[in-house]
Amino acid sequence: MLARCVLAAALVGAAVPALAAETNTDWPGYQTGDYTIRDYKFADGETLPELKLHYRTIGTPKRNASGEIVNGVLLLQGNTGTGDNWFRSTLADELFKPGQPLDPAKYYIVMPDALGRGGSSKPSDGLKGNFPHYRYHDMVDVTHRLVTDGLKIAHLHLVIGSSLGCMQQFLWAEWYPDLIDGTWACRASRSRSAVATICFGMRWPS
Repeated sequence: MLARCVLAAALVGAAVPALAAETNTDWPGYQTGDYTIRDYKFADGETLPELKLHYRTIGTPKRNASGEIVNGVLLLQGNTGTGDNWFRSTLADELFKPGQPLDPAKYYIVMPDALGRGGSSKPSDGLKGNFPHYRYHDMVDVTHRLVTDGLKIAHLHLVIGSSLGCMQQFLWAEWYPDLIDGTWACRASRSRSAVATICFGMRWPS
């Protein structure tokens, strides 16, 4: 079951374009929101008066005595699309249905739009070429703030990153080892004849 979860996540980046519209958000606890950071300072020193990170969540949060969420899972999108990539029917059914690896009855699952994508702050909002230069450092930092400050998640059982999210996952594993139990990094590429998939398990929760 674990192998199927990881393989399905890896195939997000290799799915044919037609699948992009076939999404299903009818999952327990489905919600969307925007997390705003005022006067955000990027790694290179540039600033943005208001940075927005759009996200969606499913599942039921379980909280500790301090009210912090302790059953979180973070899914990081590939290079194209948004966090809605995870709701493609052929993928979501393998991940989120009852008894599947990321059953919403067990986990509180967060799927943000990466900085520069979808409903999150991006150059095409208006600044275009004047938008601050952002790097993986900034993308990971703002998502970490969403998770810990915006959603009050004190513990992540798992971080899965596909393609673009794969690169971010490595930084999550390095920077926040005490926050997470395990990470999986998946990268998929497509050719005319086959799909090549590479998965790295940095650390898996017991």
